[in-house]
Parts: sequence; structure tokens; C-alpha cells
Amino acid sequence: MSQQTRTRPDTSARALREAYDTALLDLDGVVYAGGVAVPHAVDALGVAREGGMHLAYVTNNALRTPDAVAEHLTELGVPAEASDVITSAQAVARLIADQVPAGARVLVVGGDGLRVALRERGLVPVESAEDDPVAVVQGYGGPDLAWGRFAEASYAVARGLPWFASNTDLTIPSARGIAPGNGAAVEVVRIATGAEPQVAGKPLPPMHRETILRTGAERPLVVGDRLDTDIEGANVGGVDSLLVLTGVTDAAQLLAAAPKYRPTYVDADLRGLLTGQPEVAGRDGGFVCGGWTAAVRDGELVADGEGAAMDGLRALCAAAWTYAGDGTCELDAGKALERVGL
Repeated sequence: MSQQTRTRPDTSARALREAYDTALLDLDGVVYAGGVAVPHAVDALGVAREGGMHLAYVTNNALRTPDAVAEHLTELGVPAEASDVITSAQAVARLIADQVPAGARVLVVGGDGLRVALRERGLVPVESAEDDPVAVVQGYGGPDLAWGRFAEASYAVARGLPWFASNTDLTIPSARGIAPGNGAAVEVVRIATGAEPQVAGKPLPPMHRETILRTGAERPLVVGDRLDTDIEGANVGGVDSLLVLTGVTDAAQLLAAAPKYRPTYVDADLRGLLTGQPEVAGRDGGFVCGGWTAAVRDGELVADGEGAAMDGLRALCAAAWTYAGDGTCELDAGKALERVGL
């Protein structure tokens, strides 16, 4: 087993809002879903902000501009400025600008967020492969993005133009459930052309670089709902993370997580910023957190005790991750999760 493999959630004696100077918050599934605030998010963020924690909003969704995102957050009761918002559109625009001449034309398949970010970098967004672009960029364009936009990208990419993607999230949370994300749209162009895009968004380094450049965070805490973007991105960047269970990832997926997807902390929602994180201690071949003990017995994850469901989940994380080591825990967690109330 790797010496750095995480085998249990960490402990924090201090409230996370005090232990870290900046929360790098994902938006979809963390602060809101389908445009509606996630329960407890507004109040928790207000308390964290009043306590001196800097709140920055880091999203792989390239559809909206930072101004539009900040306005939406403010309407929800989370005061924000455009400078508090970092998008994958900004990260991919910087990535493109590093590789093409100033003032170059870039074919855009996506929304206004991409166009504004490109202009910020001195690039010219265009709409057709016949507009002499030198590159193609693709980002989430919303549910009404026309099919012909994918064809336009495919024509340009097939001619050998460099292809960039803001992110490759296959899904995106919505008020009605889980919907296809930009990664699904990227697959359309990949299938048509056989090409591979350069990707900027979480979990890759360009997004982490953009975030640190724009926030100046010294002790950042990544807060997200996705293991394969938020948490993996934090681990790649060497930054601590908090997984909240208000979006894509559920408790069973967390227990099965391979090392690169394991968060530093886990909590039900953003109220986790306002508290410390309890110790998960090894005891008699199992793991104890709060009133719960979890272990692997006869090839099965088990939990005994009573108390807060999150404490039971933390203990189960330790049992599952220790059992899996550097791999993925494939044990059935259904009964254990039902036992702790999840």
C-alpha cells in the first residue's frame, strides 16, 4: 500500500471555516441544483463568510459568465462579486491563449461564458469552421444547444485544428435529476473525428492554476459533490477537500472510492464548514467514530452502534478504504449504510 494512500477521513479540532482561509466551492450540487439553493447552503455560507472565510466559487460549468453567476448567487442570498467566480471557461481560455497568437479566431461550441472568457484573453470567438478559426473550444451550452454546433466543431477538428474542452464532466445535476454534461457533448465530436481535446477543467492542473491565480488562497479547502472532478482535482493539486452529499456522489460511491477520489473530510452538506471533524480511530480490528463502529467481517462491511449518520459513514469509510488499500472497495455496502441511516 502506498504510504500516502488515505485510509480514513481526517480529524479537525477546529471548525473548517477557521482552519482554512478560503473555501473553493463547486456550484452545481453544492450551492445550488437546477438554479435552486441546496438546503442549508445559504445560511452556512453566510456564517462562514461572517467568520472571515473567503468564499470563491469554482465551477466546471462554462455556460454562464462570472457576472451572471455572481448575480444568481446574490439573488439566492449568497452575496458574490464576479471576481469571486472562477469557471472552466476562464481556465480553457488561458490554456488556448498560451498556444495561439494574440487576436486569433477561435470557433466556439458553447455559451456566453466561453465567449466572454476568450475576449478577456484577447481572442476572437467565431461561430463557423468557415470563419478561419485557428482552434476549437467546446463547453457546456445548456440543454438547447443545437446539434449542428457539434457538426461545426467536427468539421474544424477534422481539418487538424487544435481542439480544447472546458471540461469533460459526463453529467450535471439539475432540479429534475442528473442530466448529460459537457463530457457527453465532447464524446459526440470525439466519435465523429477520432481526435482528443486538451481539457482545462477540474480535475486537471489548468483549473487549479486558474483558481489559485485568481483567489490568492494560502490555505484553501476544496468543497465539492463529485469524486471525479472536485475531489480528484484537490488531490492532484495537493489541497484538502470536503465532500458534501448534496449532489452527484452518494454514500455507496464514496465507500467504493479509489485513493485518487478519497476526500479529506465528508459531511452531509455545507454546514460541515461550520464544525470540526470528529476523529475516526482504529479499535479492535475496526474503526470508531462517534457512537458507531465499522469493520469488514467475513467479507462484508458492517456497522454497529447508534448516533449521527455521518459518524457512521466516516467509520465505514475507514473500514472500506483500509480494506481496499490502493484499490477500489467492491464490498456490498447496502446493509451497512441502511444500518447507519443512509
